[in-house]
Amino acid sequence: MSIVREFREFAVKGNVMDLAVGVIVGAAFGKIVGSLVEDVVMPMIGVLMGGLNFSDLAVKVGSATLKYGKFLQTCLDFLIIAWAIFLIIKLVNRLKREELPPPAAKPRQEVLLEEIRDLLKR
Repeated sequence: MSIVREFREFAVKGNVMDLAVGVIVGAAFGKIVGSLVEDVVMPMIGVLMGGLNFSDLAVKVGSATLKYGKFLQTCLDFLIIAWAIFLIIKLVNRLKREELPPPAAKPRQEVLLEEIRDLLKR
């Protein structure tokens, strides 16, 4: 089998395509949540804290500037993205559980044998 054919079979498999779609959708979702945090949540937190702008928070140590405000914002971004992904996974798992077919009824013969067993135990 040629290397080109092997690669084509690998690239067209469902798992690889699903992964590619997941990465693309995940990147877009990350941008949406990042914008939510940067443009909506952080300004509101800043207003609640008396006009504080997190991105301006920094400390000068010698010739270096430690921008801990940006770090705090990035941590908040992560927490909000992780929470959103958790909620989405929880919703998907709930939907999967609801889709499961009801357990099949036991065959009549099995039910009768269980009844006979119970009668013999008495």
